[in-house]
Amino acid sequence: MNLELIKGTGVALITPFDSKGEVDYKSLKDLVDHVICKGVDFVVAMGTTSEAATLNEKEKEDVLKTIIEEVDNRVPIVLGIGGNNTKVVVETIKATNFDKIDAILSVAPYYNKPNQEGMIAHFSAIAEASPKPIILYNVPGRTSSNLTASTVLKLANTFKNIIAVKEASADFSQIMEIIKNKPKGFKVLSGDDALTLPLMSIGMEGVISVVANVKPEEMSSMLKEIYIGNCDEAKEIHYKMLDLINALFEEGNPSGIKSALQQVGIIENETLRLPLVSVSDGLRKKIKALV
Repeated sequence: MNLELIKGTGVALITPFDSKGEVDYKSLKDLVDHVICKGVDFVVAMGTTSEAATLNEKEKEDVLKTIIEEVDNRVPIVLGIGGNNTKVVVETIKATNFDKIDAILSVAPYYNKPNQEGMIAHFSAIAEASPKPIILYNVPGRTSSNLTASTVLKLANTFKNIIAVKEASADFSQIMEIIKNKPKGFKVLSGDDALTLPLMSIGMEGVISVVANVKPEEMSSMLKEIYIGNCDEAKEIHYKMLDLINALFEEGNPSGIKSALQQVGIIENETLRLPLVSVSDGLRKKIKALV
């Protein structure tokens, strides 16, 4: 693939469920078409926002198949494959049909809390097994372990198929160290909607966004304004979205974004699977006013 395609605005797709908690494939198709028609540059399937942890294997296959069919080669597709059991992740990669998949997004191991040597061994095994480019995903708030700048740089310099990192640590010093010392062609992507504008100002090249499910045109437009140097216009879009972004994460993700999508009619229900629950009535009203 042309690795330059993995930049700009990516969207971490939700998985819509019907009122009985079953996957709503019609709403999923509507969502995919919505974000592509409104300007996102690539989509991410089976990320954290998709509630992949609560999908069974058959559902994962059917959700991915639906996304591939609806995308219809219009934008690149990134597939989330990660976990805290390296052997299982490698086996999953080897068993996956990567036709129509352009890259893998792989989260840092969670719960086990490996040290940096363990992180390097984990991602080395994934890189050696993967037939597709890999985007590392650092999100210490969820994993309780931080993928340090030196570890990211070592992996990026060792493996040509590790092409990017999605950084959601909110640690500007760490992020700047990666940007300053990264090899040519390696991309640093924002994993935090609220910080995307300032992160782009220090050298990030794109975002994997949650709010882009409901505001794909706005997020895409903000990045495009940054690329052409229209900082004032980008800042205006950022501040128009900021209250909504903060509200979407107030009671957890994807609870907030599902409420927003239901209220604007892109999906039919805001149903989640336990242990996640829908937002409170107060937050639902707040999101409605903002969206």
